[in-house]
Amino acid sequence: MSAVDLDALQARLRVFAAERHWQPFHTPKNLAMALMVEAAELAEIFQWMTPEQSLAVAGDPALKEPIADEVADVLLYLLQIADHAGVDLAQAVENKLRKNAVKHPVPEGDLIKK
Repeated sequence: MSAVDLDALQARLRVFAAERHWQPFHTPKNLAMALMVEAAELAEIFQWMTPEQSLAVAGDPALKEPIADEVADVLLYLLQIADHAGVDLAQAVENKLRKNAVKHPVPEGDLIKK
């Protein structure tokens, strides 16, 4: 996976929206709703798969592009929401990982078999 410059992507998205005069429509509410639609489109790809089939999608060339497109759509809307809300995504992720580590500590002993 290559490194991604989130700030640069957000800047590109601002320009993309401005060139199309979409700013009045790109409110956090509308962007969140659009993100949900794109997430549903991603879920639709997996909807009728068994768990085993869903684990094997990386080996299915016919699914690679549709999954990549929907994942990208979700990320693009998420970046725009964070931009509008003034959220530093890198810092937010670090903070959330710390919170999750406290909320879900590593089990002691043999509670989880590897």
